[in-house]
Amino acid sequence: MKQAVVYRSAFVAVALTLGAAAASAQGNATLDGIAKYREMLQDGNPAELFEMKGEELWKQKRGPKAATLEQCDLGKGPGVLKGAFTELPRYFKDTGKVMDLETRLIHCMTTLQGFDSAELYKAAPSIGKGEGANLVAITTYVATQSKGMRFNLPNNTEQEKAMYEVGKRLFFQRSGPHDFACSSCHGVEGGRIRLQDLPNLTKNPGDGIGFAAWPAYRVSNSQMWTMQKRLNDCYRQQRFPEPKFGSDATIALGVYMGVNAKTAESIVPAIKR
Repeated sequence: MKQAVVYRSAFVAVALTLGAAAASAQGNATLDGIAKYREMLQDGNPAELFEMKGEELWKQKRGPKAATLEQCDLGKGPGVLKGAFTELPRYFKDTGKVMDLETRLIHCMTTLQGFDSAELYKAAPSIGKGEGANLVAITTYVATQSKGMRFNLPNNTEQEKAMYEVGKRLFFQRSGPHDFACSSCHGVEGGRIRLQDLPNLTKNPGDGIGFAAWPAYRVSNSQMWTMQKRLNDCYRQQRFPEPKFGSDATIALGVYMGVNAKTAESIVPAIKR
C-alpha cells in the first residue's frame, strides 16, 4: 500500500512538472508570436506619418508671429534636436521649471510663434484634433531625431533632484478604490496582464522598454500616444482622478523614470498593442 502511494505521488509530481513545462512552452510560444507580430507591424509603423507631419509643422511659419520652431531650445541650444529627447525632462533656467518635451514645446510655441499658452494646454489632451494633434506630431518628430541614442537625463540641479524624489514617491504611492500604485504593475519582475508584459520601470532593461518607447503608435485605438497621454491613462486605469496635462505630477514621474532609464536606447517611435 505504501509503495502504491509513493508511485501515485511520484506520478502526480511528474504530471505537474510536465504540465508546468507545457504551459511554460505554450506561454513562450505565445510571447514569441506577439513579438513577431509587432516586428511585422514595425515595418509599416503609422508613426512615420506623424513624424512627417511634425517635421512640416516644425519648419512651418505659424501663429500670430508667423514664425517657425526652428529656434526652439530644448536644452542643447536653439534648434538642436539630436540628443535633446534623451535628456528630457530637465531644468530650464529661462522658465525656472523642470519641463518635459511636450511642455517645453508649448513654451516655444508661445514665445516664438505667439500662441496663447492657456489655449494650447487646453487643446493638448485632444490628441486627435486641432493643436492637440499638432503637438503630438511635433513631439513625435523631435523625439525621433534621437532614435538609437542612450538616455542620460542631467539630474544635477536641486529642482531636478527634487522632482526625481517626488516622482519616486508618486510611483510607489498606493491609493484609490483599488489601492493601486504605479509600482503595482510596473515595480516587479515578470509581471503580465493577459498577454501584455509589464516592464519593471524602476530599473533597466524594463525602464528602457517602457519609458524609452514613447511616443508610440497604439494599434488598439489607431492613435499616437505621447508620455503625457500614457501617464494620464495609467491614472485612469488605477481609478485615480486624471491629472491635468503637463502637471508637476506627470513631469515628476517622467523625471523618475527617465533617470532610471539611463543608458537605455531610445526606440521611438515605437508601436504598441
